[in-house]
Amino acid sequence: MAIGSTPRDESEDYVNQPTHGALHHVELWVPDLSRAITSFGWLLQALGYTEYQSWEAGRSWRLGATYIVVEQSPALTATQHDRLRPGLNHLAFHVADAPTVDALAAEATARGWHLMFPDRHPHAGGQDHYAAYLENADAFEIELVAL
Repeated sequence: MAIGSTPRDESEDYVNQPTHGALHHVELWVPDLSRAITSFGWLLQALGYTEYQSWEAGRSWRLGATYIVVEQSPALTATQHDRLRPGLNHLAFHVADAPTVDALAAEATARGWHLMFPDRHPHAGGQDHYAAYLENADAFEIELVAL
């Protein structure tokens, strides 16, 4: 079960029913699949995602009707991600509460993620915004936002 979550009945029809306009999936092209699986896998599972698909060049995790993919595509045109260039800057996830944000951030740093903006943590996004901003070895940023 995810950190800070409550048990839910996955058989309930509404859990996996998409809503018009809802995000279907996000696909992240990564330079090293093994590193991405290690980095993203535990975090997504801690957030309640379950492994969904696995193939030689990729892996995905699903929560409800949305899934996240990491793929090491042979069509990559660069060897590293740069969140400051046009394109994806970061992914932000809702987290149950502030103590869960803190627990996940602590676990993330123990698993190779770097806490960004430590001098302003946990209010780097503003005084009314409790979050942890994390960056992995491939420079992908994740924001964990307390509900």
